[in-house]
Parts: sequence; C-alpha cells; structure tokens
Amino acid sequence: MTLELLGETFSVCKVSDLDSACRALAQSPFSFLARTDEEISLVCPINAVPACTCAREDGWRAFRVPGSLDFSLIGILEGLAHCLAQAGVSLFAVSTYNTDYVLVRETDLERAISAFRQSGYLP
Repeated sequence: MTLELLGETFSVCKVSDLDSACRALAQSPFSFLARTDEEISLVCPINAVPACTCAREDGWRAFRVPGSLDFSLIGILEGLAHCLAQAGVSLFAVSTYNTDYVLVRETDLERAISAFRQSGYLP
C-alpha cells in the first residue's frame, strides 16, 4: 500500500452552524463534516473555512490510503498510527465509506514522510 499526499493544507474547525458548514463542503473536493450531540466539526482546506467557525487549528496535511477499503480489513489505521507514533508524530484520522485519511501537522510533515518511507508506505 502506497499512501498519497494531498496537495491542500487543511484546517480542523469547530463550527456553530450546520448549513454554513455544508456550504463550505461544496467549495472543495476534500472536506469532512461530523456532527454529534456536542459539536459540529469540519475539516477543510484553509481557504474554505466558513465564517461560522468558532475554533480552528490551521496547518494540517493529509495522506490518503489508496483505493476502496473493505470494512473487514483489520489494522490499516493501526499500522499507520504506529508508524507515526514511533516517529513522535501525532495524527488526526478521518474515515470515509471508501477509505481512510491521516492528517499530520504541517510542522511534522517531513518526519511523517520519512517515517512512512522507512515503513514502506511511501516510495
């Protein structure tokens, strides 16, 4: 499995309005929205952060696990997380129906790339 580094720089946001957050989703092919009984979270490119954002952390880069993953697969995220943990890099993971994304702080990007290369996840 070879990871793909996405070109965008992302922001992890807490938003106050679901409708505004949904409009932000339409501005980019890479946005992730989660709603719970306690919050609405949005991960989107920095240039797509909506005005209804009440907290944000900018400067995240994303690696995509290629292809569609079957729900019966075990240990995909664990392997990636372990690799980064060994390098002292924290992560923010997002999963979709098809695949997984691992976000790391832009300041840790080179260490993440090096760790993924050493583990065979990047050429």
